[in-house]
Amino acid sequence: MPTDELAATAALHKFLLIYRHLRQTARNVDSRGIRPMQMAVLRFLSENGPATVTEIQEYLYTSASTASTLLTQLADAGYVERTRSDSDNRVVIIRLTEAGSELAETTPIAGIGLLRRRLPNLPDERLQVINDALAEIMQLMEVTDSE
Repeated sequence: MPTDELAATAALHKFLLIYRHLRQTARNVDSRGIRPMQMAVLRFLSENGPATVTEIQEYLYTSASTASTLLTQLADAGYVERTRSDSDNRVVIIRLTEAGSELAETTPIAGIGLLRRRLPNLPDERLQVINDALAEIMQLMEVTDSE
C-alpha cells in the first residue's frame, strides 16, 4: 500500500476511534438515566454557577428551542430550577438543585467534557494546528458551520 494510502487509513482509523469513544461515553452517561447534552448542562452549571438560558444555549452550540427542551427535561427530573432575574423579569436563571449538583459531581468527565477542559491549556501553536486539521476534516466531510 502506498505511503499516502497508509497515512489516510491511519488518519481515518484515529477519527473512527474518537467517534467510537464518544458513542461509548454517551452510552455510559445514558446508563445514569441522563442524556449527554443534559449532563453537559449540569457540568456547565456545576463549574460556572447559575446561568441564563442564552448562556447555556451558547455553551451547547444549539438552538434556543433545543436548549429550552433540555432545561425543561432537567427541571422535570429535579436537577435544575428556574427563577426570574431580580433585575429583569424576562430573564430566566437556571440553577442546579442538590440532586443536579450531586449527579454532576459524581459522573466522571469524559469525551467532549475533557476536550472542553483541556484544549484551552494547549499552546497557541498546537491549538492552531488542531483547528486547521479539524477545519480540513469538516471540508472533506462537507460539514458546514451551521450544522
